[in-house]
Amino acid sequence: DNLPEIFNYLTGSKFNFEVIVINDGSIDDTLQKLKQLKKSFNFKIINYSKNRGKGYAIKKGMLRSKGDFRLFTDIDLSTPIQEFSRFLPHLQTSDVVIATRKKKGATLKVRQPKLREILGKTYTLLSKKILNLPLSDFTCGFKVFSGSAAEKIFPRATIDRWGFDPEVLYIANRDKMSIKEVPVVWINNSNSKVRFPQDAISSF
Repeated sequence: DNLPEIFNYLTGSKFNFEVIVINDGSIDDTLQKLKQLKKSFNFKIINYSKNRGKGYAIKKGMLRSKGDFRLFTDIDLSTPIQEFSRFLPHLQTSDVVIATRKKKGATLKVRQPKLREILGKTYTLLSKKILNLPLSDFTCGFKVFSGSAAEKIFPRATIDRWGFDPEVLYIANRDKMSIKEVPVVWINNSNSKVRFPQDAISSF
């Protein structure tokens, strides 16, 4: 349902774009809905029958894309697509630009349940310490990579499910790529597919 909103924003922008939607082995009618929407909107579908995980899906999309800058976003638009406008001033000077919900200037319109917030803070702290990355938010699903950065990072990414974000940021930092955090508006989606505590354990 959010694809029309994405296209409305992009068609009103001043840059060329392509949209790639990954159907990560869904067993409902997602693929049929995408094919129906494709009649009205020009986007590519990457579909495979077995669920492989978010990390795998993002990797497939990033490497299929041909753009000079490659954004991945969760289709629920927890970070509204309009927040991409905040990224534009930083694209020419940073290899990777990522959204943060945890710096001054960010707006949380709907917060996560308390337990998830605590687990998220713990995950961020561990990621910072273990990977020596001075970032405030690893898991916000709104990140942009320059084309050259994406081509270097994602072929080497190995984590297919939750936990892929810190890995790709670690690769970028290890290769001395510049990473910029940008505060965004964020709205928690109560229909999130993250499972607790299973996904927290596997991510760790």
